[in-house]
Amino acid sequence: MLSSKPEASPLRATPQAVPEIRKSERTRAKILNAALDFLWSNPFRDMTVSTLMDTTGVSRSAFYRYFTDLHDVMTTLLDMVQEEILVTAEPWIAGVGDPVALMHESMDGLVRVCYERGPFIRAMSDAAATDERFATAWREFLGRFDEAARARIEADQHQGLITGCDAGPVAFALNRLDASTLIDAFGQHPRMEPEPIRDALTRIWISTLYGSDWLTSKSSSLNRTR
Repeated sequence: MLSSKPEASPLRATPQAVPEIRKSERTRAKILNAALDFLWSNPFRDMTVSTLMDTTGVSRSAFYRYFTDLHDVMTTLLDMVQEEILVTAEPWIAGVGDPVALMHESMDGLVRVCYERGPFIRAMSDAAATDERFATAWREFLGRFDEAARARIEADQHQGLITGCDAGPVAFALNRLDASTLIDAFGQHPRMEPEPIRDALTRIWISTLYGSDWLTSKSSSLNRTR
């Protein structure tokens, strides 16, 4: 069954933690949340400062006290999503133990976050196509995951768990496959169901890195650690 379209993005920006939350922090969070809600249902190309500020109850001129332009807003929101994804990827990236079990855990978390944030992640990808500054931020965002995956692949190569590949290009290719698949599956309403996407990506990563034997020989003992 396909998911229905919610009224607002589930991702929220909160004022920075300070002893007494200042009005400026609340206003900045309002603007970020207005952008999240807009992008949940609309493409980035349709977002303007005026349409954004109309939903905040704050004057249009206030926008420029906190952000240079809309792409500055997008860069700030990209940092929020990046932190979420890095946390979900941590089991396989830095975990100790059975790498296939850890892969199942990380992929489950990654797909869950991207399902919840999908329309916004698509908006970020679209924004990167229209502004070179944000395109740089988007490339750096993807590059952090490339570097993390490369390091884990090399670590497993040193242990003899992965053989016969150049870690850098393989990490790049697998991550770009993830990005394309997740954006297409979850980036618009209605979103696809997450479980088949999770299973497909997990299968591709495991068979590519550890060999197809791991798909069957480990499936019963791991019991899909989800």
